[in-house]
Amino acid sequence: MRQFRHMAITLAGMVALGGAPALADSAMPEPVAKTAEGLIAAGLADETGLAFVEDLTTEIGARLAGSPDEARARDWAVEELQALGFDSVRVEDFTIPYWGRTHESARVVGANAQELVITALGGSQPTPEGGLEGDIVRFGSLADLMASAPGDVHGKIVFIDEKMYKTQDGSGYGLAVRKRGECAKAAAEKGALACLIRSVGTQPHRMPHTGGMLRTGALGDLPAAALSGPDADQLTRLLARGGARVALDIGVEYADAAPSGNVIAEIEGTDLKDEIVLIGCHLDSWDLGTGALDDGAGCGIVVGAAKLILDLPERPRRTIRVVLYGAEEVGLFGASAYARQHAADLDRHVLASESDFGAGRIWRFQTNFGDGALGYADAMKRMLAPLGVTPGDNSAGGGPDIGVLRRAGVPVVTPGQDGQDYFDYHHTPDDTFDKIDPGAFRQNVAVYAAFTYVAAETGWDFRKSAAADTGTE
Repeated sequence: MRQFRHMAITLAGMVALGGAPALADSAMPEPVAKTAEGLIAAGLADETGLAFVEDLTTEIGARLAGSPDEARARDWAVEELQALGFDSVRVEDFTIPYWGRTHESARVVGANAQELVITALGGSQPTPEGGLEGDIVRFGSLADLMASAPGDVHGKIVFIDEKMYKTQDGSGYGLAVRKRGECAKAAAEKGALACLIRSVGTQPHRMPHTGGMLRTGALGDLPAAALSGPDADQLTRLLARGGARVALDIGVEYADAAPSGNVIAEIEGTDLKDEIVLIGCHLDSWDLGTGALDDGAGCGIVVGAAKLILDLPERPRRTIRVVLYGAEEVGLFGASAYARQHAADLDRHVLASESDFGAGRIWRFQTNFGDGALGYADAMKRMLAPLGVTPGDNSAGGGPDIGVLRRAGVPVVTPGQDGQDYFDYHHTPDDTFDKIDPGAFRQNVAVYAAFTYVAAETGWDFRKSAAADTGTE
């Protein structure tokens, strides 16, 4: 294993790095603001976080949830976090249903015979031995499939040909991903043989995007796969010329229970050490690429940010907890396990956030605080503005794994990354380390280091109600 690269940075050394604007904010104690200023400068020169994701994706590679590769990633992360000097490094175990692909192919048969480029969706049923064949019936959307008569699809292969469009905040994903989750279930209810979808992605290459489908255990309702965009176009053109019949062959392995776990590391606080500021990512990935953007980058960002705080001359008042969640991709199992295992102390989680949207520059900072804590939100937003971060509203979701904490009442923040090209690579073989822009990555580290430190050091109550703020409660 390559020697881990990191900087032991003193406060004076961080300020000397330069490149960070002065933070003049009367709502924030001056010593806290000065230290945050130094952390921003240090984040913009980060090496630790970038090395973490490079080493993870190089030495481990893909990390499918429940697989031996995910287990190797947990062991690797524990060793790295211990070497960096974090406190209480550990794994909190849980089990999940396991699914993995063994082979996959699709071919148009008949007069226009040709190969199609597909990838099975997570949870796909296997086809019968030797595969299956069926006529294709196309729908423009999941809603169109749901509105169809059972006779329209019975004994056929359903094809949902709905495109996804690029947006900075990734909002196009929410609509497009529904077909991936629900196609097999809806098609099975109408008697279909299998389900194909246009990939949930935004790039024009013959590179399909995998992803999970709805399932109650290891397997969903039908064999299901995603076509690359050009192959979806090709199939649509063939249908316009009089129909198409496809042979589909998918092999899978699965188990009712497989090991997974959350990797946890801490910076123990001082006088408020029982209160927790949580920053997280997910350690698992899909199996096609090396999981650099989804979500190796997120893990590098939060580890890099926390390491800068760990290297300060003095520990912050609150404990900072870094959580590398397991089994996010296949159903947020790590998030559910964490909430279950820490149910008794969620009231001591004062703030939570997650990096899980690649490595694009952070352009917006949203919060989800009590009405009496909005002044704290404003102080954080002003602190981050010189990094090109615009103030967002107070409706932050926190991130996929953090959502369960937000619903339990934990205040959260969402540092919104620029996702214009994120879904070009998402869940594809092209999700690799070279797609990370170091400058944008380091801006993320600077943002996370600054707001995490402020939350841990000030002792601010982010749950505070408006009544408490006015002294009437």
